[in-house]
Amino acid sequence: MITVVGTGTGAAPSGDVLDGAELVVGGRRHLDAVPLPGAAERVVLGPLAPALDTIGEYVAKDRPVVVLASGDPGFFGIVRVLAERFGPERLDVRPGVSSVAAAFARIGLPWDDAVVVSAHGRELRTAVNVCRAQPKTAVLTGPGAGPAELGAALRDAPRVLVVASGLGSRAERVERVTPAEAAGRDWGTAVNVVLCLDQTRAPGPVRTVAGLGQRPASWALEEAEFAHRDSMITKFEVRALALARLGPRPGDLVWDVGAGSGSVAVECARLGAAVTAVEKTADGVERVHANAAAHGVDVRVVRGAAPDALAELAETPDAVFVGGGGSELPAIVAACARRARRTVVVAMAALDRVPAAREALTGAGFRCDGVLLQSSRLAPLPGDVSRLAATNPVFLLWGVRPPAAVEEGVAQ
Repeated sequence: MITVVGTGTGAAPSGDVLDGAELVVGGRRHLDAVPLPGAAERVVLGPLAPALDTIGEYVAKDRPVVVLASGDPGFFGIVRVLAERFGPERLDVRPGVSSVAAAFARIGLPWDDAVVVSAHGRELRTAVNVCRAQPKTAVLTGPGAGPAELGAALRDAPRVLVVASGLGSRAERVERVTPAEAAGRDWGTAVNVVLCLDQTRAPGPVRTVAGLGQRPASWALEEAEFAHRDSMITKFEVRALALARLGPRPGDLVWDVGAGSGSVAVECARLGAAVTAVEKTADGVERVHANAAAHGVDVRVVRGAAPDALAELAETPDAVFVGGGGSELPAIVAACARRARRTVVVAMAALDRVPAAREALTGAGFRCDGVLLQSSRLAPLPGDVSRLAATNPVFLLWGVRPPAAVEEGVAQ
């Protein structure tokens, strides 16, 4: 058996767990904190592959192995890779208290409604997008993805960061800082976890499902669900297909360019994505903010006219919706296509602009498709009967970057 021991928040494992171990594997601080059997080989965890090979040699000879880990090793921990390599039936897992649970306990908050994301050895952008979209997030940090980097990426977000370091040790420190304050400090290597809290959003109801909040019961909401000017809003039939092609999900960033009322932006945020809306009018900006607040989501709004306003956005979107643009539409679509990692969706009422928009997408290497949407809605007539009332036709065009291009990092 391979005994995997979570050391909790700094607590050493009980002495008997090491009895008879012939190989003990763990981080240097874990190994230094326990009395090892005199005959046991000691392997300090660095690159996983050599350590796994050594474990494999002992397992093949039925020699007992102990692996020391932090917190709960089955939660973003080493249990996954050990189970994949040696099979779960060979593992005797003894979990400790996870750093996430300990950090929330230190500040007196429940965490069944928190989203946990790991930035250890992964792209920081996913953690940043989750922090922007969710009101309560725990980020497991790593080299190059610590409080300073997270704070720098969230400078413009109304968030409080709780940085928990050295949990369970004499050097334990739990600090509340703004993203700007976090960005300006050197936090060292003792950080366990960063909690990102949006204190402007009220806590949700008692939960029955932990983690991500309940997904919306419906989407492509009626136009009446949004404040808008003179019916200048993406109709729900068009919005439904646009959402299907955008594919917003937790960890994604979506741009809504020419946002108008922000109906697409709000719907993407309701589905868990981080969203930036670009809108050129002052009253439009106010409507986007109002609609986001009415639906309990956070949408970052940038006032400016595309394509120039897009140059000010340092972020890289996963998907982009273009809902306005006029004569500038080809330039806007081209600018969005250069930046989007996955897809660009364009809604147009004027068919004359379709060829240029399509050329902008295909010229950026996207596979392009489209459809003319024309719907008729039931409308009442005298005598308790109904008629079909036609809506204005809209052409929806979408471009999808080939998967190989995404994997190779073509999108800049």
